[in-house]
Amino acid sequence: MSLDQSLIRNFCIIAHIDHGKSTLADRLIESTGAMRREEIVEQVMDSMELERERGITIKAKAIRLKYTASDGQSYLLNLIDTPGHVDFSYEVSRTLAACDGAVLLIDVTQGIQAQTLANVYAAMEHDLEIIPALNKMDLPGAEPERVMSEVNTVLGYSAEETLTISGKTGQGVPELLEAIIQRIPAPTGSHDAPMRAIIFDSYYDRYKGVIAYLRVIDGSIRRGDRLKLMATGTELEVVEVGYFSPRECPVDVLESGEVGYIATGLKQVGEAPVGDTLTSASNPASAPLAGYRPAKPMVFAGIYPTLANDYPTLREAMEKLKLNDASLFYEMENSPLLGHGFRCGFLGLLHLDIVYERLEREFGLNLVVTAPGVKYQITTTSDEQITVVNPGEMPSPSQIARMEEPWVKLSIITPARFIGPIMDLERESGGIHKHTEFLGMTVGSEENQRVRLDYEMPLRNMLTTFYDNLKSRSKGYASLDYEFMGYRTTELVKLDILVNEVLVDAFSRIVTPEQAQSVGRVLVQKLKEEIPKQLFVVPIQAAVGGRIVARTDIGANRKDVLAKCYGGDITRKRKLLEKQKEGKEKMKRIGKVEVPKEAFLSVLKAEV
Repeated sequence: MSLDQSLIRNFCIIAHIDHGKSTLADRLIESTGAMRREEIVEQVMDSMELERERGITIKAKAIRLKYTASDGQSYLLNLIDTPGHVDFSYEVSRTLAACDGAVLLIDVTQGIQAQTLANVYAAMEHDLEIIPALNKMDLPGAEPERVMSEVNTVLGYSAEETLTISGKTGQGVPELLEAIIQRIPAPTGSHDAPMRAIIFDSYYDRYKGVIAYLRVIDGSIRRGDRLKLMATGTELEVVEVGYFSPRECPVDVLESGEVGYIATGLKQVGEAPVGDTLTSASNPASAPLAGYRPAKPMVFAGIYPTLANDYPTLREAMEKLKLNDASLFYEMENSPLLGHGFRCGFLGLLHLDIVYERLEREFGLNLVVTAPGVKYQITTTSDEQITVVNPGEMPSPSQIARMEEPWVKLSIITPARFIGPIMDLERESGGIHKHTEFLGMTVGSEENQRVRLDYEMPLRNMLTTFYDNLKSRSKGYASLDYEFMGYRTTELVKLDILVNEVLVDAFSRIVTPEQAQSVGRVLVQKLKEEIPKQLFVVPIQAAVGGRIVARTDIGANRKDVLAKCYGGDITRKRKLLEKQKEGKEKMKRIGKVEVPKEAFLSVLKAEV
């Protein structure tokens, strides 16, 4: 017997990072009786240790809740918890495609933030019914009047449409559940049409292969069915069908309108990519669901083990992480100084940080990460198109006819009193100002007035200290969202760093010709502070091609060879000094300078 679709509600929770999505999910789970209070640990939906520690959602999760509404009817609620950070915006977009409505959470102590707007616009593009809710009403710093004014002016929702809740105490959660039933539409798929389902997340299970989270749009899925992925063409046999409540609950069938999972038996999550459409192999649908695109890395960095003997462990760790993270790209790389390692591609800086932390924590590795960079598209003088992600691969200037770099569109929301410092930061970072918009009406004082600043800037200028500087200049109040725009023509050069006349490719940067000297000075000075003294003078140089643009020397540790000479002929002292000088020259020729891990981290965070 088919499940009545009018009794199903598929929804997600969207918000800026740290506005309380996972905490509200806990209260919804508790209120519907899916888990008892004593069973609930904080952030039930965030199963990863790193997610709990940082208070962020990294992977999307789905859970089925049963709720009896005020009309006495029992409903099936499928809640999908989504990441809030901009790095995972594609995953959020696929989650939205699997839902019919969204609960929009706004922190009543902070108001509308950059990713609040980005998520609202994404939800509107998918024609979702949005239920706005002001969260954290229990906090003493709550400002409901100010934030409600912003919601009304910027998003157009009235006070009657907007709920006031507290995900921590449960205040307003029963009213939210009723609003979900009344305002979010039921699914409208066909039970009789050829089967179509959208994958919104996946992970690897060592016994069942890839587990794909999906929403069935049309038809149904049963164990043993032969299915096909429409984008990749991969065929598979369904090993298991079920839903999460919150643990895996196998069932006989998933029908149109339902959200659940299938065990595919596939060995790589990349074989069941997020956003792909599943259909029947024997009776396929005529067209896939819209919106699929492969995940593309935006930021690149090298990851090397501190100890050469750890390379096999690092390789195994990368393979295991790749099983659960299809967006992670890596290939083997060799550095003259750092040895064997990997050049990795990430969705953004947070993604890089998470992968780095997981490698060190879960696999007990001690790693060095090189300065992050982006992908450049170069047309050579022989009209050949090449892509460069590692500065070491960049051809000489005489071979480059045209060079293009990625640009992003930035949206910054900040209190009005920080406009000046933030505009200065954007100008220093090569940003182009496009638009300024004042959000909401001023309530109480001008300090409550918030502004949205829109900029365009090169992605490479965001990769190191930009976000830290933004938070510093706004005293932590500014929020940031960005989206990729495309490639634009640019003129850049490769800045090399030489330690004791040996090129350290991990420190190489791609910069504008005007920046080369100032960036070079900062980097060589940072290295001088971090590299310990040797028994000989160590020159540290920054070079563009064959031209040295900055240099500093680390002085030698001096041994007093004349300490035992209390008197005697001056020629004896000269002989000892000459012998010492010869020894230092020999040491300089054959001596190796070990660059400590701290130097790499210092250069990574250098203000350039």
